[in-house]
Amino acid sequence: MLVWAVLIFIGSSDLLSGSHTGSFLRPLRWLFPNASDATLNVIHFAIRKASHFTEYAIFAWLAARAFRTSTRAVLRQRWFLISLLLVIAYALSDEFHQSFVSTRRASIYDSAIDTAGGLAALIILWLRRRRSARPSSDYYYDDSTGYEVYDDTEDESDEEISQPGVR
Repeated sequence: MLVWAVLIFIGSSDLLSGSHTGSFLRPLRWLFPNASDATLNVIHFAIRKASHFTEYAIFAWLAARAFRTSTRAVLRQRWFLISLLLVIAYALSDEFHQSFVSTRRASIYDSAIDTAGGLAALIILWLRRRRSARPSSDYYYDDSTGYEVYDDTEDESDEEISQPGVR
C-alpha cells in the first residue's frame, strides 16, 4: 500500500502532467487520422479521469487488504470505513500537493473521482465478502463485526443417523 501511495505521489508531480501525457495520444492520431483535435482532447481527458478512478480503486483495495489482515481488532472490524477515510484524505492531500506543481492544477473534482474509485473498489470487496459467506457452512459472515464466525450450534444434519438393524 505504501509503495502505491508513493507512486501516486510521484504521478502527481510534473512527470504525469497533462502536457506530458498528451504524447500518449500519438498512436490515436495514427489509428484515427481524421479525428479532430477536439475529439483527441476529449479522449485524453477521459483517459486521465479514468486513471484517477483506477489508481484510487487499487489504493483502496490495498488499504482494505492491509486493514482486514491487521493484528489490531479495530482495523479488522472497521476496514471499510478506515480504508475509505484513508482514500479521501490521500486524495485531498494529493490535490493539495498538485497545487504546488506549476504544470498541474489542483481540482476538488479530481478528489471526488479518486474517492469514487476507492468507494467502488471497497463496495465490490464488501459484496464479495458477503457472497462468499455461505450460510450452509460452519462459518458465516457477521455484518456487525466484519468477521467470519464459526457456527458451533448443532444442526440436525450433523447428528449421526442410525439405521435400523445396523450397530
